[in-house]
Amino acid sequence: MSDSRAIGVFDSGLGGLTVVKEIVKQLPNENIVYFGDTGRVPYGTRSRDTIRKYAIEDENFLLSHDVKLIVAACGTVSSVAADTADTLPIPFVEVVSHSVKSAVEATRSGKIGILGTAATIASGAHKKQILELLPDGEVYENSAPLFVPLVEEGWYSAEDVVVLNTVERYLKPLLDKGIDTLILGCTHYPVLSEAIAKIAGDGVTLINMGVSVSEYVKEYLENNNMLNSQNGGKTSFFVSDKTDSFRNIASILLGEEIDENKVKQVSIGTYDEGSTD
Repeated sequence: MSDSRAIGVFDSGLGGLTVVKEIVKQLPNENIVYFGDTGRVPYGTRSRDTIRKYAIEDENFLLSHDVKLIVAACGTVSSVAADTADTLPIPFVEVVSHSVKSAVEATRSGKIGILGTAATIASGAHKKQILELLPDGEVYENSAPLFVPLVEEGWYSAEDVVVLNTVERYLKPLLDKGIDTLILGCTHYPVLSEAIAKIAGDGVTLINMGVSVSEYVKEYLENNNMLNSQNGGKTSFFVSDKTDSFRNIASILLGEEIDENKVKQVSIGTYDEGSTD
């Protein structure tokens, strides 16, 4: 059997492209529909009700493209609003549980750190799941609200003093606790991996949610006979704000030029609750 329908991926902005990049590595023949809610980024500073509303609209938009599986490439939605997917007619993959599993497997000391948006940290989702798998573990968390704007502005070089100072400010409290594993709890954060690794040092393993999720998606599609056996490998991009700035940053994040014809702006507010066509 084969399923040529696309994989749907959404995020609050550009960070979800780090997940798309990893999915393409694992599944180069799969078609992907990506929605970046660039007009309403970031989600991490919003209320729970607002995040849920946005998540439902994002999911409904992807459903309108007849996708076969939806990936919430957003740590905030995965932590706060994953239950919005309970009534979806297709499989839904969030990023928290898979990154937690990778972190628990990677840690040597049991001391795990988490960097995330304010909403992600406030939810306690990572910590709860880590301690369920590793009852004797020690979990330390810190919100890093400036990381998303840095990435969205294209500021992520490990040689940039502003970037390094910001990373150090957020990371130092976790390093002081002796962590040996760090979950990058927002899909924007892997863009800053080089800077984070520079501050963290060789003794800290970084967990990229995109890697963990892409491996799971591949396994799921294989086990359920949902791989695309036809000619594929096409990615379509949709955003809720102007497309030019998206294309510039996306080309850097994906490592390839994004043709302007591949990116379209949509009015995401029309895909509210109950609207799936």
